[in-house]
Amino acid sequence: MFDSLAFLLEKLFAFSSLNLFNSMWSDDEECTSQCQTSSFQRGDLLEVPRTLFIHSGIYLGDNKVAHLMPDILPVFTSDSSQISKVVTNKRLLLGVVSKNASIRVDQVDDFAFGSNILVNGMDNTSKKHPLPNEEVAKRAEKLIGVIPYSLLWNNCEHFVSYCRYGTAGSLQTDQFCMCLKSVVRDQRTVILTAALGLMSIVYLGMTPSTALPSLLIPFTLWMAG
Repeated sequence: MFDSLAFLLEKLFAFSSLNLFNSMWSDDEECTSQCQTSSFQRGDLLEVPRTLFIHSGIYLGDNKVAHLMPDILPVFTSDSSQISKVVTNKRLLLGVVSKNASIRVDQVDDFAFGSNILVNGMDNTSKKHPLPNEEVAKRAEKLIGVIPYSLLWNNCEHFVSYCRYGTAGSLQTDQFCMCLKSVVRDQRTVILTAALGLMSIVYLGMTPSTALPSLLIPFTLWMAG
């Protein structure tokens, strides 16, 4: 039992460090959000660290960045003066939950949100060669507007990957799925969920709401493993 709990904590810590989310940050490529935007070229891929992920965008020139942001506000209004304001955390979280987003253009400082910026760092990990910068920027400009959002299948990294390399993909998503797969395939997860299910039955009584999850969850994890 203690071994299983230790395993779960280990995986939780692994998930919390999903700045997996850690790209190959290099001192030569990194600059602050206050650095001269003249060092950026139109079509550059910009990345900034957020709490649990790396946020990405495409530099369009003139201190502007196109990036995919979850946002609930376009669902309720078409007022561009309201939508163009910097997306707050509340708007972002509601956008993630409702699966609504937009590819929008913001100033570099608003995009960076106080973090340092990595320029073209994804080139170090991608197996594909980047397209010409002007084509990258034009791809980004054509996609500006409201789009569906998926945390795993259509996020900001899919957008920039499509623009810069011609194929949508997300290393952060791949790493998350691999981590989740390792949890599901480890048989200690089955033991732990079965033990928790048994505890819920003991303390809450034998009811359909306790018995069914207690049986189905461990069984599903066992079959998946």
